[in-house]
Formats: sequence, structure tokens, C-alpha cells
Amino acid sequence: MKLTLDGDWKATVAGDPLRSAPRFDFRGQCVRIAEYADVEEWQRFLVETFGSREWLWDAPDELRFGQVGRELVGAGFRLPYETAGADDSARVPATPPVRPGGLHADEARDFRLEVTTVLCRAPGDTVLTCLRDLEVLDEPLEARIGIAPDVALLVQHSTVVGWSLTDPAQYLTTGFAAPDPDPPSPATRQLLAECLDLVTEPLLYEVKDRAPAALARLRAAGNALRDQHEDRHRANALLSLIANLAEDYGNW
Repeated sequence: MKLTLDGDWKATVAGDPLRSAPRFDFRGQCVRIAEYADVEEWQRFLVETFGSREWLWDAPDELRFGQVGRELVGAGFRLPYETAGADDSARVPATPPVRPGGLHADEARDFRLEVTTVLCRAPGDTVLTCLRDLEVLDEPLEARIGIAPDVALLVQHSTVVGWSLTDPAQYLTTGFAAPDPDPPSPATRQLLAECLDLVTEPLLYEVKDRAPAALARLRAAGNALRDQHEDRHRANALLSLIANLAEDYGNW
């Protein structure tokens, strides 16, 4: 399968997917798939690869390819701030199934991968699906390309129109830290759902407007995360952003 990105930039679905587990950086509201573990390794990674990347004030999604073999070696995706309603989220198709595969760039040059604009959440937040826009749901998907464990690109008319992360609670972390390999606790899964409500629109608007009910939910989530004794790595990842919001808007 040939994919088109940024108008005329093309890649072929070929080879094996990335083996690195995704890192759901909750504070940064992004998902990264790469081998680098700190800022220095990240900077070296950028020098040694090409593709779509953040540059100054421009922050697109990222697909990075090796200079020699032109194979996919890393990716990064930003969560949209807008959450689709339940009716629209229910329209996300269950087919086609994910097909694991890597990407091979047709040529070694940079391109720009637009960020998605709307987040569709499956019941229980078992899957987060991020779409270019809701018009994607008006037609069937052509393919789901599993470029890494539990991460897939969504393809429609040979164009990448979104991406998905399955079991996001499993991969919660902060910054460059690797996610905890143990399964998340039930409490973490419940708190992830509440935290996603708080950091996306429309509830985020109410938090920023300091609506009493929204601030009460924000403080309750922060207190629950602080009091959670199990699964501390993931609880701290959620708390890193919730605490910032509470300090900015909730007088916590």
C-alpha cells in the first residue's frame, strides 16, 4: 500500500513495525514511539533522521525515517484538545482490523504531518482515536496500519487521516521515561477517564472559566491521585498535568 502525506510526499507500507512501546506522556499530551531516553539522545535522533518534526513555533505530528534505509524509526503524535460527543465517537468503525507494518519513504526529504483536531474516546477509554476531522467518519476506512505496539495509522483514500492508541492507561508516563510494564490498576483506569475529561474541551473550558463544579472535579481528581498508593508511576504521570491545572485555576 502506498500512503500520501503532505500533498505529494509518499511512503510505502513495508517491513516490520516499530518494536518500541509507545510512551503516553500525559503532561505533554502526546504519544511518542522512539528509542531515545533523554534530551541529548532526542537531539541526536533528529539529526540522524528526516521527516516531519517540530520546528520553532510549528508543532506538527512526527514521523521520522532513517537516513540510510529510509525506514520508519520513530513517531510522535499530539492529542487534540477537542473531544467528540458520544454519538460521533460511537461512529468510529471497528473495521478494517489493524495490519502490522512499517513504512518506507519513497525519497529522503522532509514533509509536514498535520496534527489531528478531534479525539474520539471508546467506552472506558480502551482506545483513543484521533482524527483529522469528523468528516472522516462519513466514509469507511481503507486500512489501519499498526506501526508500533497498540499504535495504528488510519488510512482513507491512501491518505493518513488519523491515528489510534489502544489501552492508553498501559502506556502512561511522563517525558522520556519508559512506561511501567506491569498492568495498570483499576483505579488508574478510572482516573485516566476523569483526567481526560478535565484536560479536553468542553470541560477544559469550564475549568479555565473557573466554574465551581468543574473546579470541584479538578480538585477531587488531584486528591485521588495523590492518595493513590498503588501504581504510583502512572498516578504521578496523571498528576503532573492535573496539579498544574489545579494550581493555575483551582487555588489548590
